Amino acid sequence: MAVRDQRLGMARLAEGGRVAYALSGTGPYLLVVPGWLSHLEMGWAIPADRLFHESLSAGRTLVRYDRPGCGLSDAYDGPRTMALELATIAAVTEALGMDRFDVLGWSMGAAVAAQWAADRPGTVSRLVLYGGWATGSAIGDEDSRRHVLGLLATHWGLGSDLLTDLFAAEADAGTRMAVAQYQRAASSAETAVALLRLAYDVDVLPVLARIQAPTLVLHRRDDRAAPVAQGRVLADAIPGAELVELEGRSHLPAIGDAESVVAQVRRFLGLPPLRTALPTGLTARQTEVAALVADGLTNRQIAERLSITERSAESHVERIRLRLGFRSRAQVAAWYVATGPHK
Repeated sequence: MAVRDQRLGMARLAEGGRVAYALSGTGPYLLVVPGWLSHLEMGWAIPADRLFHESLSAGRTLVRYDRPGCGLSDAYDGPRTMALELATIAAVTEALGMDRFDVLGWSMGAAVAAQWAADRPGTVSRLVLYGGWATGSAIGDEDSRRHVLGLLATHWGLGSDLLTDLFAAEADAGTRMAVAQYQRAASSAETAVALLRLAYDVDVLPVLARIQAPTLVLHRRDDRAAPVAQGRVLADAIPGAELVELEGRSHLPAIGDAESVVAQVRRFLGLPPLRTALPTGLTARQTEVAALVADGLTNRQIAERLSITERSAESHVERIRLRLGFRSRAQVAAWYVATGPHK
C-alpha cells in the first residue's frame, strides 16, 4: 500500500471559527468522527495511528477533523454540547460538498455519529461504531469519573499519562509516550476536561431506534475505558445492527490488533482486504538527525553537534520530512518518540 499524504483544509462553523479537516485516499467519502481529543498533524506522525488511517483510505476518501479548540482548529472557549458536535460535522461535510457518505465514529465519536445518523438519515450510507457507548454515565462509577476530571484539571501532564495507559493498554512504551504528548498537544487541560465531561454526560439511547443506515458495532471485549456491555446496548437498540466483539484491551482503535478493526470495517463497507506496510526506513544519519530534532535542537545546533554545515542539517531535516510525509519538525519528533529507533 503506497504512502499517502494527507491534504489539509479549513471549514467555517456557522457561529464563527474554523475547523481543520484532513483528507487521505480517493473514492467515496468515509467520515471519521473522532474520540476524545485529536490533532491531525501529530496523529499522522504516530506510525500506528497513521497506518490505521491509511488502511481505511484505500478505496475511500477518508475525512478526519479536529474539533473546535483541538489540534489545528481555531481556539474555542464556549460550552461543549452535542449541538456543537453536530454543527462541526455539518461544517466539514458542507465545505466538502458531502451529500451522502459512510461514517465511522469511535469512542465518544460513536455517540455523536449515532446522533447524526438518527437526525440526518438521508446523509448516511453505512454506519460503523467502534468502542462507543449509548449512555456516558455507564463509563465507570461517579467517584472514578469525578477523580479523573479532577486529575485532568489540576495536573494535565499526569492525567494524560494515566488516560494513555488506559486507552492504549497494549502499546509499547514509545507509542504510549507519543500518544500522551499528542494528547497534550491536542488541547488545553480546560478543553480536555470539558470534552471528557461531555463524554460522561452524553445519552443517545432514546434516538438509536431512529437510525436507518446499516450499522456495524465493533467493541473489544476487554476494553479498559468503555465496557463491552455498552457496545451490546448500541447493537441491541439500533435496528438490524451487527455486533462484532473483538479481542483486546486497548480503547484506541489503532492500538493493539488494529488489523482486525480495519478488516471488519473494510468488510462491512464492501472493500477488499489489504496488506499494509508503512515505510519508515531512514538512513543512519537521518535517524541521528531525527533524534536531535526530537531533542529540540535547531538546524544550527544540529550542524554544530554533527560537525556539518547548517545547510546540510537543513537538507537532512527536509529529506526526513519528505520520506515520512510530514509537514513539521514536531511531527518528526513525535514519530521518533513513537518508533523508538534509539532503543
